[in-house]
Amino acid sequence: MKPSPLLVIDNALDHDFYRPLGHWTAAAGFAPDCVHPVSGQALPEPGLHRAVILTGSEASICERAPWAEAEAAWVREAARRGARILGSCWGHQLIAYAFAGPRAVRRSATPEFGWLEVQVDCADELLPAAPFACWVSHFDEVVPGCHPELQLLARSPGCAVQALRWGALAVWGVQAHPEVGPEEGAGFLRGSISRWPAQRADFERALAGPVRDSRVAPALVKRLLGERR
Repeated sequence: MKPSPLLVIDNALDHDFYRPLGHWTAAAGFAPDCVHPVSGQALPEPGLHRAVILTGSEASICERAPWAEAEAAWVREAARRGARILGSCWGHQLIAYAFAGPRAVRRSATPEFGWLEVQVDCADELLPAAPFACWVSHFDEVVPGCHPELQLLARSPGCAVQALRWGALAVWGVQAHPEVGPEEGAGFLRGSISRWPAQRADFERALAGPVRDSRVAPALVKRLLGERR
């Protein structure tokens, strides 16, 4: 069977809590191929798919399991073979780790939750030129200035590396979750209260705040696939 042009690498730990494949399928408008390394599924041949999305995860990039190390090596090889890669949240952080090592990621002093505006400083072929709003939830972050190949594309109030491109490669990362809609984001925040009780006040504050969603995910997927804007 001919592979889909898009592969989603699903990094969720608990699908009862977080189902990123559904979010990205809705954004793409078609059923992508999918692999779940967390459960032991083997990654496909690097370069088999034109485009790859690395999803978020409840895992911490600062405490990497063997499956995450294997995925980082796979990302390097897939990029070398010309795959167009987009990482969201944990996937964004994995890109930085894959190309720059442990010094490229850290716990965030200002974790972000809820809906915020992303300020685009350097629009390129993937990101829109204007600021956009979307949902975000992260404890970790990419370290600005960690490597000369790290291109800063966007920022947010609590995150200096809200979006990146890696050198001349067709490899991008977005710290936010543009694929998560308002209803799903609110459900995730409510579920997070019991999972991470130390951040309860942050989650409740986010739930009480305004919902802002520019719905940029479908356009991001099209651009990742090399389609016209």
